[in-house]
Amino acid sequence: MPSSDHRSGDQQISPGTGFGDFIQPFQIEDLGLMGRLVRLDSSLESAFKRQNYPDEVAQLLAEAMALTASLSGIIKFDGIFTLQAQGDGPVNLLMSDITSDGDMRGYARFHEDGVAKAIARPGSMVPKLLGKGHLALTVDQGPETERYQGIVELVGASVADCAQAYFSQSEQLETAIIVVSEINEGAQPRSAALMVQRMPGETEDTISRDMEDEAWHRAVVLMSSIKADELLGDELSASQLLYRLYHEDGVRLYPLREVRHTCRCSRQKVSSTLASFPQAEIEEMAEDGVVTVTCEFCKTDYRFGKKDVAELFKQNLGV
Repeated sequence: MPSSDHRSGDQQISPGTGFGDFIQPFQIEDLGLMGRLVRLDSSLESAFKRQNYPDEVAQLLAEAMALTASLSGIIKFDGIFTLQAQGDGPVNLLMSDITSDGDMRGYARFHEDGVAKAIARPGSMVPKLLGKGHLALTVDQGPETERYQGIVELVGASVADCAQAYFSQSEQLETAIIVVSEINEGAQPRSAALMVQRMPGETEDTISRDMEDEAWHRAVVLMSSIKADELLGDELSASQLLYRLYHEDGVRLYPLREVRHTCRCSRQKVSSTLASFPQAEIEEMAEDGVVTVTCEFCKTDYRFGKKDVAELFKQNLGV
């Protein structure tokens, strides 16, 4: 059930301001549209703290993570939603995922010299840093279910443009997305996303279609009026911001979903991965008798000595 209903003339907005880490689903009732507002700060700080990303790479990843959180609310799932962008640019991998419980993580693989050269050139973030490649959206609900994946070329100036191209080409859902971020040295990073979607219908009446088109146009125009500093500022709460945009059309807020940075790596998972390779190949990876595996997301090191490796394969053989 919805948590609150903000309609024209109703200014009983939930108290308090602030930023935070959350996904706020909403409905614009009179326009028949659904949407999500996402804000991230602490989760970004946790994801970035061991990575030493250049500001431009951090900005790209921050926007990818906000987009991931926003897109994850499109369908109901019990598992993991993943956004992955791969290209031939200096940032050759951009990956972010979120569980149905709100555990989120993100990672960017980049070549530092290439990033520095790319930044010096004119142009937009995606063509300069990611280059040519593809964007993949995946829903994985476990080994006993069929995994869903949609893929589209990297098209546009930003990750939001790429996502809009996906919906236009693959899902045929009219979708408008704004994604912004703020990366300042010494300050907590922030990103935000605002999305509205026109759900597919089977209206055949010309007048009804015209009214739906007009409603969609109105929603997008109002959405485009919002400024980046409003999305990234803490002066307006989520409900206040959405009320300001769509109060004349009836904004219904659904239960807010909290988001937190959590890496799902573990020694057990790393052990299982190592055991899937030939033992001789794993032993060749050892330095001073120790095999070290580092999680790319959180930079945690997992070390396996000779006895650990031997025991690992002994257990794998059921000895």
